[in-house]
Amino acid sequence: MAPALYWIRRDLRLADNPALSAAARDGRPVVPVFIHAPDEAGAWPPGGASQWWLHHSLHALATDLAGHGLRLVIRRGGSLAALESLIDATGAEAVHWNRLYEPALMARDTAIKARLRARGIDVHSHNAGLLHEPWTVQTGSGGDYKAFTPFWRACRRQAEPAAPLPVPADLQAPAGAERLAGALPAAPDGDDPLGALQLLPRPDWAGGLRQRWQPGERGAAQRLEDFLAAPLAAYDDGRDLPAVAGTSCLSPHLHFGEIGPRQVWQAVQATLARHGAEGGLVQGAESFLAEIGWREFAHHVLYHHPDFPDAPLNPRFADFPWQADPGGRLLGAWQRGETGIPLVDAGMRELYATGWMHNRVRMVVGSFLVKNLRLPWQAGEAWFWDTLVDADLASNSLGWQWVAGSGADAAPYFRVFNPVRQGERFDPDGDYVGHWIPALAAVPAKYRHAPWQAPAGVLADAGLRLGVDYPPPLVDLKASRQAALAAFEQIKKPA
Repeated sequence: MAPALYWIRRDLRLADNPALSAAARDGRPVVPVFIHAPDEAGAWPPGGASQWWLHHSLHALATDLAGHGLRLVIRRGGSLAALESLIDATGAEAVHWNRLYEPALMARDTAIKARLRARGIDVHSHNAGLLHEPWTVQTGSGGDYKAFTPFWRACRRQAEPAAPLPVPADLQAPAGAERLAGALPAAPDGDDPLGALQLLPRPDWAGGLRQRWQPGERGAAQRLEDFLAAPLAAYDDGRDLPAVAGTSCLSPHLHFGEIGPRQVWQAVQATLARHGAEGGLVQGAESFLAEIGWREFAHHVLYHHPDFPDAPLNPRFADFPWQADPGGRLLGAWQRGETGIPLVDAGMRELYATGWMHNRVRMVVGSFLVKNLRLPWQAGEAWFWDTLVDADLASNSLGWQWVAGSGADAAPYFRVFNPVRQGERFDPDGDYVGHWIPALAAVPAKYRHAPWQAPAGVLADAGLRLGVDYPPPLVDLKASRQAALAAFEQIKKPA
């Protein structure tokens, strides 16, 4: 049989992989290929943290493929040229891939599919990344949804997601596969094709990422297993507490396709079937699945509004009077976690150290940037894109436009989070702040979220010198809130 190419993108797993299963159908030999072509992502090539994750996830996938007798081929440069070169080298008669939904990549894939079919190649794309693809969920009038709740309600009315696919039972490599240029050895080192992609940071800043994460299909499965074993039952409350391991942390694994949403859905349902309604399991499961729904909603919005990552969905926000920031002083302080607002700074330091930030804190740091500092949401979106291991164009855009008030599911009012009140409510003992800002660890919890309000004696006892060990607030929270509300009034009504 002529072989089939399995074009790997962000589907770095063997189980529940429709493209891999289709490529291997009827015993056809399979050539798995990853093509590094960041320029084809348009204005949004992978950021630094994403590249780190990709390197290690590809390493894990190459090892798993080798265990099934397949060698991962790595190419760089134009995707079409790389695929055509491999077709010529192997005699492949079919190409399979799993779909991506970013506008630039969809346009690329459409063009490649047309070109290969014109050559007589059997080309198929598949859904591995979503429960419901963006065009399959419509309003009663056939349009797209702008709010999450009716969107998710419509999703829940649809048929249950299909059962996940097993790993293909009999994967076979074509004869001579080991001679393909760029075939990755089972134990890659710095001189292999993966190392040649230069995805790892130089100088190395990723020690905290290595300590926290295990990229790859096994890491994703373990993360899901650990979450279902305990945090799921308390998820409804625990997901809001940044000092508690109350969330799944599956977002980077889902983004890179090391686990699929169908697998997550089935695992949650199986957990419910085993344990019934004990404790808060049912409510926790519903809340968690709704978070999977938000990921679906983000892709739905991006598909229907391809300029969503760059332009406000509400056009009035295009005229929002942002504050000038000569030299980037305000933005730089926010990025470094030196704003003098403890919950904001703790979140930004966690982000830089680990490539991740708790979702509650993401909302708070976003609100502070856009509302209190009055800097454009696109600046925060770009920083998150570079530093988050789960940087996803759809979800990142949705989150920042939600915080700005300019996007889908926006509040009917101009929401401004108070970071001190948020800290007191969701980090009441100050454990999260104390962990990420050691200078505040000895400050009593009563003052840890607003150390500038503490009496001088309390600060002295804690060994804290404001302005030396920790900065004073970059802005006055009350005054900056009023300035943000006044700015919103300028665009609130059409001229």
